[in-house]
Amino acid sequence: QVQLVESGGGVVQAGGSLRLSCAASGRTFSSYAMGWFRQAPGKERDFVAAITWNGGGTYYADSVKGRFTISRDNAKNLVYLQMNSLKPEDTAVYYCAADRFPQGSNWYRAFSGYDYWGQGTQVTVSS
Repeated sequence: QVQLVESGGGVVQAGGSLRLSCAASGRTFSSYAMGWFRQAPGKERDFVAAITWNGGGTYYADSVKGRFTISRDNAKNLVYLQMNSLKPEDTAVYYCAADRFPQGSNWYRAFSGYDYWGQGTQVTVSS
């Protein structure tokens, strides 16, 4: 089993940056593909970014491509989401998630495919 704890959220002005971290427990962390999702009030949980178990593949939603970067450090059981050029529409609760057996070419987009989820961290971007 994997437990996930996000941190690094906060309030930032438009154009600013934040780095989210997701700390994972468990010795099998390096076996999991990891993803970041976000959910704004009254909206569905949307895919943001994902990374394969070894960091060899990264995937992004069109809305964040070129602004956000996902990375991982398997030695430290950490996943990061570097967010630059933030916009008010990026305001949401951000969740990290772990997928033990990614399947299909678009595995990273489907939140139902992820096995474990963190509690989320709030990101608020003011205009």
